[in-house]
Amino acid sequence: MEISGDAIAEVVLKEFEKWPAKRKPLVRSDGVNEWVPLSGIVAQDQQGRLTCLTAATGMKCLPHNKISQAQGVTIHDWHAEILAIRSLNRILLQECDYLTKSDHTSYKFIRRRSRDEKTENHFQPFALNDGISLHMYCSEAPCGDASMELTMAAQEDSTPWETPALANITVPSASPSQQSLLRGRGYFSALGQVRGKPSRPDAPQTLSKSCSDKLALKQSTSLLSSITSLLISPQNTYLTTLVLPSPQYSELACTRAFSSSGRLASLKGRTWEGGYHFQEFRVLTTEKQFPYSRRQMLKAGEKLVPSNLASISGTSPNDSETLIGGTLQGRKQFSLPGASRVCKRRMWQFALSLAAISCKSILVNLDNRKTDEGIRGRTFERFTLGNDVDEKKLLADHSVLQCLKSDTYAEVKEGKLLEARRNVKREVREMALEGWVRNEGGDGFSSDGLMGGK
Repeated sequence: MEISGDAIAEVVLKEFEKWPAKRKPLVRSDGVNEWVPLSGIVAQDQQGRLTCLTAATGMKCLPHNKISQAQGVTIHDWHAEILAIRSLNRILLQECDYLTKSDHTSYKFIRRRSRDEKTENHFQPFALNDGISLHMYCSEAPCGDASMELTMAAQEDSTPWETPALANITVPSASPSQQSLLRGRGYFSALGQVRGKPSRPDAPQTLSKSCSDKLALKQSTSLLSSITSLLISPQNTYLTTLVLPSPQYSELACTRAFSSSGRLASLKGRTWEGGYHFQEFRVLTTEKQFPYSRRQMLKAGEKLVPSNLASISGTSPNDSETLIGGTLQGRKQFSLPGASRVCKRRMWQFALSLAAISCKSILVNLDNRKTDEGIRGRTFERFTLGNDVDEKKLLADHSVLQCLKSDTYAEVKEGKLLEARRNVKREVREMALEGWVRNEGGDGFSSDGLMGGK
């Protein structure tokens, strides 16, 4: 069923309108107005009904020298597009949570997969409901390659800059073919390149890739994260449409950044094991405008500055959060109490809880002393009883649970079950997104410290 860019944008903008003023950019008394990018993901069902699954604002990320401090509790990248995708993963896992605690085979957007559907490489117990398509709205062009023409048009002098080595971030540990990463909007005449997030010239360096590059990669890996793809099939969780305001749309830039007619030409028609494939999204435009965009109308004497707030909303009030510096507002950065619901550690713990609960029928049959209430929401370590060797063996044989029980987050990502996903990412980086420098150093943490992943 055809859908317009205006219809998708309207659903996200209406969701934002519901937010309280404290979660929106400020209009200060001194004539300074704040702006922030907005992004949202909309689900369309077979009847054409639209639901905003999540909306997010934000525009910053951690510098590389802070990554090791994050320890899975502070978010690395809180640009609106990336927060929206992280929040989508949380929403989908919450639907899985509902199904594990009920006898239903499907919920609003997620269903159980039948035994006949599963294979060794395509093993996930859940999938997106058939007939659901996913669309994204962005109030600004994604940073990176999709916005380079807009960047050039905004320059007083659009003469291409010479691109010396000093313009790059040098990473000694990278492979010889991946020794540098273009910074943000600098050297804008270098088109089709993988770039880091934009920042002030004097800001600490970041290895977080631009939203253009991350969205380009998602056309092969799906919108699911590593953790979520252990539980939900990636096969139909790809983005169908990207919607941009018409002033933020460059056909040339978007074709180059996202399509098989541009830098992703080598991926056209590509499929991989595990339900992965290259699915090119279309780009639509909208005439609807976000009131807190960089293009908002200013009165005489007013000026515009970026907001340091990032916010998330989902399908229930419990999904709403406000972040500063990748941490819950009012909490200390890098502290456990500051962990967002969509941070790596809480998402890992939530998935671990779900995998444990999915074993409950085996456990109940093994030991009728247990009830659903007795194991609901607990992790593996907390619901095994005594020294019941048979019970532990049954749990150990559950491959998803076994993977999620790895000692560190890095070990989860390097597990056998995620090998197909790693192969997809490696091939895309080698064939289409050359120059991708991995933002390493922040995955050595354990799942300890937060109870139940809730």
